[in-house]
Amino acid sequence: MLSRNLVFFNYKLNAGILIFACLLDFILGDPYSFPHPVKLIGKLIRIEEKAARKICGSYGQGLRLSGFFIGLFNTAAAFCVIFFPLELIRAHRFIYFCTSVLICYTCIAARCMHKEAVKVFRSFKNGIKEARKQVSNIVGRDTENLDEEGVIRACVETVAENSGDGVIAPIFFIMLFGAAGGMAYKAINTMDSMLGYKNEKYSDLGFFPAKLDDAANYIPARLCALFMLISAFLCFKSEFNLKNGFKIWRRDRLKHASPNAAHPESVAAGLLGIRLAGPNYYDGFLEEKPYIGDALKQIEKNDILKTVKLMYVSEILSVLLYALPCIFL
Repeated sequence: MLSRNLVFFNYKLNAGILIFACLLDFILGDPYSFPHPVKLIGKLIRIEEKAARKICGSYGQGLRLSGFFIGLFNTAAAFCVIFFPLELIRAHRFIYFCTSVLICYTCIAARCMHKEAVKVFRSFKNGIKEARKQVSNIVGRDTENLDEEGVIRACVETVAENSGDGVIAPIFFIMLFGAAGGMAYKAINTMDSMLGYKNEKYSDLGFFPAKLDDAANYIPARLCALFMLISAFLCFKSEFNLKNGFKIWRRDRLKHASPNAAHPESVAAGLLGIRLAGPNYYDGFLEEKPYIGDALKQIEKNDILKTVKLMYVSEILSVLLYALPCIFL
């Protein structure tokens, strides 16, 4: 029998789970051999895509409708697969708590992003070819012809954006709906990563998953931008240009095809005093994108590490602002 006090309304318990999950992520990151739930979600999406294209063809309203049902099904399934088993073991508090921590730990990607960013930072010692290779693991653009500034810019953009959808957003949904909420969000984000491309192949199938991701990230992206500004003010006043950070956020927050991605990116660009985004090649085709930020200084490798700092302090700040009132009030 399900508990009357459903898990996603027990904010004090969610706060404790969230703190331990973030600590576990910081200590372990995502071991590459670990059977990560996102990998399973990704396999399911590939199966669904093949079935949808076989039934509905490559384009058209049928494929768009398939994307709608794929989005709803995967989100609901990810939530229910976690929620109901956890409710069944909730009477066993220690087992329930540890299981929830492990699930939430897989939803947060701060340490993983940190590791990948540091790989890019260190790869410059081995030449630009190695740096291009490392950054290609975390960005979607073509990297074969990027110069040093281009590699750094790509990495900084990815860390800034990931601070929103890989860290603050899952924390936000764990705060509200517990481990099940965190996993439902990861399903939404994974669908967008795999189907939400704005190209001919995915314009129909990926339409709804992309819109679902936009909706899910609407509040977290803006919170992330705010937390990054506060983090710079509290911890790194001498390293960042606070006034410019706020200015560029206000000016450039909508300079992106996504309604959310430019919020953390514009804050990072402003705080660092650098220019991000701009024209880039994707699958051999040039995409003209507006620049974000102003080039007040030369972009440099240390900007990667500075952005990682912002990500971590923003994560800590978001957890503290939620967890402390829940625990002590």
